[in-house]
Amino acid sequence: MKLLLFLCFVYSFSLPLHAQQNEAVNIATIDSIQSKILHEKRKIWIHLPTSASTDKKKKYPVLYLLDAEWNFNGVAGMIDFLSAINGNNFCPEMIIVGVPNTNRTRDLTPTKVTNGLFIDQNMAANSGGGEAFTAFMEKELVPHIDSLYHTLPYRMLVGHSLGGILVINTLVHHPHIFKAYLAIEPSMWWDHQKLLKETAEALQSGNYTGQSVFLAMANTLPPGMDTAAVQKDTVPGTIHPRSILQLHNYLMRNPQNGLDASFKYYPDDTHSSAPLIATYDALHFIFQDYALKFQDSYFTDPGFKLAAYLQAHYAHISAKYGFVSEDSRSLLPPEDLVNNLGFFMMQRKQFGKAEEMFTMNIKNYPSGSLAYRYLGDLFAARGDKKTAVGNYRKALELKEDTEARKKLNDLQQSVK
Repeated sequence: MKLLLFLCFVYSFSLPLHAQQNEAVNIATIDSIQSKILHEKRKIWIHLPTSASTDKKKKYPVLYLLDAEWNFNGVAGMIDFLSAINGNNFCPEMIIVGVPNTNRTRDLTPTKVTNGLFIDQNMAANSGGGEAFTAFMEKELVPHIDSLYHTLPYRMLVGHSLGGILVINTLVHHPHIFKAYLAIEPSMWWDHQKLLKETAEALQSGNYTGQSVFLAMANTLPPGMDTAAVQKDTVPGTIHPRSILQLHNYLMRNPQNGLDASFKYYPDDTHSSAPLIATYDALHFIFQDYALKFQDSYFTDPGFKLAAYLQAHYAHISAKYGFVSEDSRSLLPPEDLVNNLGFFMMQRKQFGKAEEMFTMNIKNYPSGSLAYRYLGDLFAARGDKKTAVGNYRKALELKEDTEARKKLNDLQQSVK
């Protein structure tokens, strides 16, 4: 455990900082699409991973976020934190596409209604455009994003409340568009629970192998009532939590369909406060085996093949999540992580493991200079000055580096 804590310490102080002084921090690029399907111009917000500015070939999964005007900043910051290599790395870096509303009721409700619980005349008149909005996402928004950015075919859809029912409608009626779905407090009571009944049928007969869904429920129960009691209730005021719990039952009772499903109830959160914590938990569930798990023996046992372990882990998650691009380039062990592991092993004088780390990075990231500089340090420590000089020179060919330049000059002076 002490070794792992020290390793985390190394990560946090050896990674470059991306913030710059006297410059604004821009969290998103604002774009727009003239939609022929919706007959209007739609704004979209795009947040790119930090590494996208330096690795021009890397491709990313894409998270599509409904109601962006309310939750975009929180979700973008959370994913940046969870995907960072400074000891987190719980999920992959992602492109985040936020879709702010123009007519929320129209776009997020799957069917048109004339009357019903919680629905006024204006809401009814505006309802039922969910299928058109889904077509907009599939035929216009997704192709637009894929044409502009380096994307992987792994896509997630996140929605809350009315957005949550659109998420479930997409899962049930258009499951091919996204790989993962997050429905937070979905309004399954809509249209006399029409979609809820359709979901029951679809989950019994459909095939959702390779897809996942996370269902989140906040505490909207009457005082003194728990989730068991509310399922037996019949008054109109409890139809919202009852409908979500019934959806939960459908999701969990159909393992034959291959859908990887999870449900979580948040007794201390309201309908409005649940989205951020639910998104956090959903990312942990969907990418539950994404994070690297280290043991002290990986660093103390000379026979443990650390490089092979890293390669096997990223090959596995590439295959599981479809993180393999058209050019067959699987998800690679992150450059900063591998350099830091190599540096750590070099400090422990396990030069063989350290060399494997640096040579792995040179193969995977041939334009990176730091692995060459570290290799120079490694061969200098071994007493192989000629090979050390060659690596320092290669590092400097790729990028001018004050430290590498000084080490090269000092080494050349010592061999004269």
